[in-house]
Amino acid sequence: MIQRDSILIVEDEENVASLIEKSFRRAGFHTIIAHDGERALHLARECEPSFVVLDLMLPKMNGWDVCKLLREESDVPILMLSAREEEVDKLFGFSLGADDYVVKPFSPRELIERVKAILRRTKSAPVCKKTKLTFGNLLLEPEKHKLTRKGEPVWLTPSEYVLLLTLMSTPGRVFTRHELLGKLYQTSDAVVARVVDVHIGKLRQKIECDPANPHLILTVRGVGYRFAENEELGGS
Repeated sequence: MIQRDSILIVEDEENVASLIEKSFRRAGFHTIIAHDGERALHLARECEPSFVVLDLMLPKMNGWDVCKLLREESDVPILMLSAREEEVDKLFGFSLGADDYVVKPFSPRELIERVKAILRRTKSAPVCKKTKLTFGNLLLEPEKHKLTRKGEPVWLTPSEYVLLLTLMSTPGRVFTRHELLGKLYQTSDAVVARVVDVHIGKLRQKIECDPANPHLILTVRGVGYRFAENEELGGS
């Protein structure tokens, strides 16, 4: 079955790019290829792909900068590819807005499954019976996949959206980091629980009046996070 999803593959090594492209085409995806960072940005803006597979070591502009610039103007899911497997590099990638991080060498089959999982998550977020969720000046509309703050739209990455919807759907309910991690990834073998902290930190920057002193997404020390209840409403 042909899928409409288009994948922008950003990889400067032609043999690796070709391997990834063939794998995705066999899986039914349309593919677009860029071999440098500048071309990647141009194609992302022109073609509006459904997903970006982004290598980090690129000519003209590195993957870190490409990810940062894309995130300033788009919520397209991004999976980073890198030979760097240190935890600090992974966390930095997530802090820039990446939705997943795969270390080279990798299995093309695993890469495709990770992309499919993120696309499924993007299209079918956690079930929410309410058509609108409100708290102070926040309005989340799950059916529209839309968040506004003070009436202004707020861009969320797929991971940030899933976390916010999960927390906001059950105010007061405490979620452990591993529970939240399970909402984001089918398997947590390649990620660490601290990734959740990174996503929560980015979310707070977007929805809290004072991210350093949050009153919407609250930390439960030694456990995880919860969303505030209405009676805790402050000056959000």
